Formats: sequence, structure tokens, C-alpha cells
Amino acid sequence: MKNSLQTAKSILNLIGNTPLIQIDKVVKNFTGTYYAKWEAANPGHSNKDRIALFIIEEAERKGLLQNDSVIIETTSGNTGFSLAMVSLIKGYECILAVSSKSSKDKINMLRAMGAKVYVCPANVKADDPRSYYQVAKRIHEETAKSVYINQYFNDLNLLAHYQTTGPEIWKQTNGEITHLVACSGTGGTISGCGRYLKEQNPDIKIIGVDAYGSVLKKYHETQELDVNEIYPYRIEGLGKNMIPTATDFDVIDHFEKVSDEESAHTAREISLKEGIFAGYTCGAAVQAIKQLHQKSMFDNNSKVVAIFPDHGSRYMSKIYNDQWMRDQGFFDSDHAQDPKKVEYIL
Repeated sequence: MKNSLQTAKSILNLIGNTPLIQIDKVVKNFTGTYYAKWEAANPGHSNKDRIALFIIEEAERKGLLQNDSVIIETTSGNTGFSLAMVSLIKGYECILAVSSKSSKDKINMLRAMGAKVYVCPANVKADDPRSYYQVAKRIHEETAKSVYINQYFNDLNLLAHYQTTGPEIWKQTNGEITHLVACSGTGGTISGCGRYLKEQNPDIKIIGVDAYGSVLKKYHETQELDVNEIYPYRIEGLGKNMIPTATDFDVIDHFEKVSDEESAHTAREISLKEGIFAGYTCGAAVQAIKQLHQKSMFDNNSKVVAIFPDHGSRYMSKIYNDQWMRDQGFFDSDHAQDPKKVEYIL
């Protein structure tokens, strides 16, 4: 009898069930045990594959999408790529409004997946007509048969992770997880995972990672949006200048702020020491762990899971580009420039 072929019907069937990888070299001599939820193992190389597929299929189920529908979204890059990929497979047109802070790599990847891309200035208020939020809304209003994903204010963003990522982490740790560390942008990942994990064990600590220049940490602590907290920063997909309703602040126990520079260097350190080609927000998550370890957040019984949201290939023109790092002033006395690794034989 002939064996059946072991194939995936499409690349969309490969979304989810990402591995949990123990990390030790970047947390050497730390108390506790540390793991990375490696979301770059998704076919679109980020955790945003999960919400793109989930939200689009929910829209299909509700009859909101037709053969000639157009999918529109605001994105820092990863969600856009995932939406473009899912749209391509399912036959929908995809239009994306992207922050100018997004790396050129990400923008080129969106175009390569067939999306129409509008690049909008990053350092403007959310209600500015030039902001990527407002540009996406305007295109949606002007485009017939369009569906606006609206990840920042879409409860399905949270639900996707509640139904997939959270249960995966619980199962992979045999329910022994004590801390979840996750960067918070739209808040869907940390909120969905956090809600599920807290339902299993309310003692699990859910720790959000925020950026300097973002309003999330202070809002969590005071319930007030302080515009004086807002200023430009470089990390993509982390922090916000407004409050996304996709964030369930009640399940988050603590926010830890990290800097652009330290997060960049920590991402490079992960790649060099762990062999995991880490994205910028992966560096931010581990940088938060370093800071929390210094504050004695963890003990010998801690089992800490950090969400690693995406792949380092998205940042070749940024944190993995020495000239970009020099231009940002990131090669200082504390972080000397790496020795030259390339020699040309002429």
C-alpha cells in the first residue's frame, strides 16, 4: 500500500505550533530557567501570521469578504507582511499604510508579496491626517468592498493568541511557566496569552515590555494618557502613542521600559550567542529580562517564557547594519563596534 504524501495544502497550514527554545548564554548565571517562544518559525517569520489568518477567516465566516474584496491595514511591517501573504493565497487585494520607521527590508518585503504600500511619517500624532492610522481609515472609506483589519482596536487580535499562542505555551511548559515576558504594541499577543495563562494559573506574572517614548507603562499605572511621555523612538512594533483597545491592561502585572540602544545590542547578542537570528523586539524582550533580573524579579524556581516576535532578517538595514548603528550613536564606549569580520580577496 502506498504511503500518503506528507504535505501542507498551502503555506497557511504551517501557521502556529512554534517551538519553545531554552536560552542560557544571554542569561548566563541568572536565577531561573528561560525560554524563547520562537515565532519566526511561522511561515511569515512573525507572530502576526496568527492574527492575519484568524481575522481574515473570521471575516470570511461572517460574509464580510467577497472575491473582489480589498484588505486594508495599518502596520509597522510584520502584520502587513502576514496580511499580504494570507491575502495572496486567498485571492484578495491588500493595501497597507506603513510607518516610515519601518525598515526598508520590511517595506520591500510587503511589495514583494503583492501589497500596495503607503509610507506615512512616523513622528506625527495619531489623529494627524498623515499618520498611518488616518491614512488607512481614509483609504478604507474611499475603497468599495474593503475590510479594515484595525488590529489596534480589534478584539480578534487578542482572541487569536488566546486560542493559539497561550495554550501552546501552557502545554509546552507542562503548566510550569511562572512568568511571561512579551513586548506590547497592539497588545494582542500579551493580552491573549496573558488572559489564557492567568485562567490556568492566576499566579503567573505577565510582564509587558514598553519603549521609552511610549505611553503604555504610565497608562497601565495611572489609567491616564500622558502626552508628555511621547517622543520619537526607533524600535518597531513596540509601544504606542495612543491606547489600543486590543490591550487588556488588567491581565498585565508590570511594564518594563527598555531603550532603543540596549535592545539593539541585546538582539545582536542573542544572534551571536544563541544562534537565534533575533529581531529588534526579541532584543527588547531579553533586555527587559536582564533589567528584571537585576531587580530580583526571578528566583531559582522561575520558568520564564519570552515571546520572540520575529526574525532578524527584517532588520538587515537597521540593527544588523553597522553604519545604521553608528548613525544612531549606538557604538559608544560601552558597546564598542564589532571587530571587522569581512575580508575581500582582490
